[in-house]
Amino acid sequence: MPTGPASDHATRAYLTAPDGRRLSYLDLGPAEGRPLLALHGHLGEGADFVELARALGPDGWRVIALDQRGHGDSDRAQRYDRDGYLADLLLLLTHLGLEHRPLPILGHSLGAINGYHLAAAKPDAVSALINIDGPASLPVVDPVPLSFLLDLPYSAPTREELREELLLACGALTPLLESGLRPHHEGWRLGCHPADMVDSDTRVLGDHWRQWLGSRCPALLLHGTASTVLPTAQAREMASRRPRTALVELDADHWVHLRRPKESAAAIRRFLGASS
Repeated sequence: MPTGPASDHATRAYLTAPDGRRLSYLDLGPAEGRPLLALHGHLGEGADFVELARALGPDGWRVIALDQRGHGDSDRAQRYDRDGYLADLLLLLTHLGLEHRPLPILGHSLGAINGYHLAAAKPDAVSALINIDGPASLPVVDPVPLSFLLDLPYSAPTREELREELLLACGALTPLLESGLRPHHEGWRLGCHPADMVDSDTRVLGDHWRQWLGSRCPALLLHGTASTVLPTAQAREMASRRPRTALVELDADHWVHLRRPKESAAAIRRFLGASS
């Protein structure tokens, strides 16, 4: 249920999953606009797309930005596999009355992978894909890339103490994570639980080529050439092997849309204008 404005152009709302979990999302842009589903990556939240939604608003886009399970204001889940993530997406579309209306899906990293998995499983539900630095294959390694998060406490008595812990464990990533800190009954908490992120990271490693190639809607692959998650050679192969896929490369790391917001928004606007 809506709870009022979360920012200048946003309303935060909630729905309840069959297992009792609460899922939170931001409804950004004109209420009667064309819907676009936006999915953040690991460590992110729906609010990552507020600035992008402002850029898309004049074109009439209504951005629905979900806090995926275990992130932001959405409750933690017992499992973080693809079936669980996709079940949440389908639940949200049904909640919004969009289950029979194809719409574009934009996702970053984990969100991009969830988005193209949904397009492969439910091709009639997705009219276009915008993949922000989401790989088609991730090497299976142990420990997993996000295992460094296990050095972090989930909560601390003060925001300042939790930020200091972030600096020690995450270094240059701290500014990206700091905005997700939230008041908590024990003081302040992270925007996601470290153990959940390691579980989710473990389950996303591996080969996703079949799902990336499993839909035929138009796609934009927005790649950061300094990304340590998606190698440029793989990004170019993803674009060349999948029909109707455009590749845009920007001088940025894995968080392309946050590091280069104007250039990213311009590329996304061009793609949506041509594909809608």
